[in-house]
Amino acid sequence: MTTAPPTPPTRPVDPLTIGRRVRHLRTARGMTLEALAASVGRAPSQISVLENGKREPRLSLLQSVAAALGAPLSELLDAAPPSRRDSLEIALERHQRAGVFEPLGLPPVRVGRSLPTDALELIVGLQEEILRLHEERAATPEEARRANAELRRTMREQDNHFPEMEEHARRILAAIGHPGGPLSQRAAADIAAHLGFSLHYVTDLPHSTRSVTDLAHGRIYLPHQRTAGSGDPRSLLLQALSSHVLGHSEPTSYSDLLRQRVESNYLSAAMMVPEDSAVDFLTRAKAARALSIEDLRDAFAVPYETAAHRFTNLATRHLDVPVHFMKVDRAGTIHKAYENDGVRFPADALGAVEGQPVCRRWTARVVFDIPDQLSPYYQYTDTVSGTFWCTARTQTSGGQEHSVAVGVPYAHVRWFRGRETPERGSSRCPDPTCCRTPPARAASRWQGRSWANARTPASLLATLPADSCAGVDSTAVYQFLDAHAPAPARGGEGGGGAGR
Repeated sequence: MTTAPPTPPTRPVDPLTIGRRVRHLRTARGMTLEALAASVGRAPSQISVLENGKREPRLSLLQSVAAALGAPLSELLDAAPPSRRDSLEIALERHQRAGVFEPLGLPPVRVGRSLPTDALELIVGLQEEILRLHEERAATPEEARRANAELRRTMREQDNHFPEMEEHARRILAAIGHPGGPLSQRAAADIAAHLGFSLHYVTDLPHSTRSVTDLAHGRIYLPHQRTAGSGDPRSLLLQALSSHVLGHSEPTSYSDLLRQRVESNYLSAAMMVPEDSAVDFLTRAKAARALSIEDLRDAFAVPYETAAHRFTNLATRHLDVPVHFMKVDRAGTIHKAYENDGVRFPADALGAVEGQPVCRRWTARVVFDIPDQLSPYYQYTDTVSGTFWCTARTQTSGGQEHSVAVGVPYAHVRWFRGRETPERGSSRCPDPTCCRTPPARAASRWQGRSWANARTPASLLATLPADSCAGVDSTAVYQFLDAHAPAPARGGEGGGGAGR
């Protein structure tokens, strides 16, 4: 009778598991490595390599080994480890071969019979936790979207108002004797001095940074005016100080990174537009039915975006006005968004808004094509979630043009300047026939007869480096600090400075 050849396994052979099954069967039968090697006509070293899973075995060798051990080939090819101990040893070996632990400078663990199983359990458990944290800190775009959606929900639940940040700002401004109203650049420098920092303007900040704080010597390095661009110089300084005041440390996840950015941006804006003064100003404007982002901007001498942010911080909590905010690029992609007024932003399956395209008929996109870019633009837009009035302006930041828009439901427009605008839009989004599906005439003319090379965002497939969730090049930062730090005082390193 002819024996049918064994059916090859349908899934990839795992050399580690096969090796452990060979060793398990050999020791169970009381056979030495040398005896098994002699039975199959191979050198003991070849059987040792097989049992250690360091090479994928040939099927002919496995057939010979199975026959020598008196076991069916299927028993050697079984994907399940033969015992809990073997399972742990396999996991340990896989983890060590992954290469994650080499940068940590940890020596590989050699497992012998003297290593207790509970110690092996502990080692593997620690390895798996390190691997989990490593994967988490790889910070994929999907994790970023989840974190952003969760943060936006938190902001909505508290009306985008952070009382603890307002209190921080109130105490700091009181400490320098700020009387309220606009915060001058000199007053921002006074805050730095109050917190124990001196300011140093340089032309060689590391490219991955906007500012660098030397906590050891109480120094903050900021870009020199000729390299800083067109942004508000107070913002960079106040954001650096805010991170210090709030005790921020190296973020360990996207969620941590986003929370820190929101907190530092909020606190710095709360110092430039103090809550008490701003609420008094806005309350009087509401009574006069003349609420205006431009007026808030001018009253506190801040950029339009900062004024828009502060309005969303204060409008619902102090004025009882629900609101939404968007920052959108010319292509219609949302960079920042917040809402508590029922407007329906485009969102992905994870609930994330950032990165989604805005309807072409919304104010935030229409404003790009308005000839008069000096005057505020107002528009009513009928949407699937109701009618909203919105005001928007365009600005250039980081070499890219954006619009910043603030809107409210129709029922609340009576409090705003610009409510008399005749501009009207109508949006059926997310219905694709609203603005995404090309007009039939244009499609029939050009579909299949044209090709556009997309401007793919550089961050589309990028992840943040696992050794720095904030995306900062630590080597460049430390080299910069070495070059700029004051010389050590005689007798040791000087300057206790403003450490946390």
